[in-house]
Amino acid sequence: MGQFAVIGLGRFGSAASLELMRLGHSVIGVDINAKIVNQMADQLTLAAIADATDEHALKDLNITTCDAALVAIGESLEASILCVLLLKNMNVKEIWAKATSKPHHTILSRIGVSRIIHPEEEMGMRVAQSLNYPMVNQYMSIGQSLYIVEIKITEKCQSISIEELLREAKDSIDPLLVRRKKDIFKLIKLNFVLEAGDSLVLAGSLSALKTIAPRLV
Repeated sequence: MGQFAVIGLGRFGSAASLELMRLGHSVIGVDINAKIVNQMADQLTLAAIADATDEHALKDLNITTCDAALVAIGESLEASILCVLLLKNMNVKEIWAKATSKPHHTILSRIGVSRIIHPEEEMGMRVAQSLNYPMVNQYMSIGQSLYIVEIKITEKCQSISIEELLREAKDSIDPLLVRRKKDIFKLIKLNFVLEAGDSLVLAGSLSALKTIAPRLV
């Protein structure tokens, strides 16, 4: 179980906090708005009313003991940047920050945060991918144009092997696992025969994954 600090409990920060709690982690939620903090108080490990630009307030919350801090302040660019600078001054090594504009992104990148997040942009890309490839339930970028995707097997692809499904792929695609109802098959081989309703998890380049998309429609 990890310990995380989420600073800024708007829609994005609240959603991230609750998901971290659901995953079994400890979460310190921080916001200057008392109403928001009171709403989250019973759902987080600790919910605190504090000014994220006040170094003493952040130190009092022992954020330096956290595995990572997520700066989810969206309304004030100045507050977001100052908060990140304070966290770096406190030697918080893993800092993720939400960016709301290109100038915001540029400043955060120059400060040197661990990761910059564009929630609206990333959600827009996810929706577009889902519309373009409706058979893809989930996908995750792992960098360098590589993706992990979960594909729903339809009746069109039932009773064929993974090898046959992937035979037209231009580059290598690695099958990771198959979920069939309550069963999960790991270390699967290419001769594994798929059934309608299976969820197949693959890893590969975006270009390679696109080449098999027509077979899944």
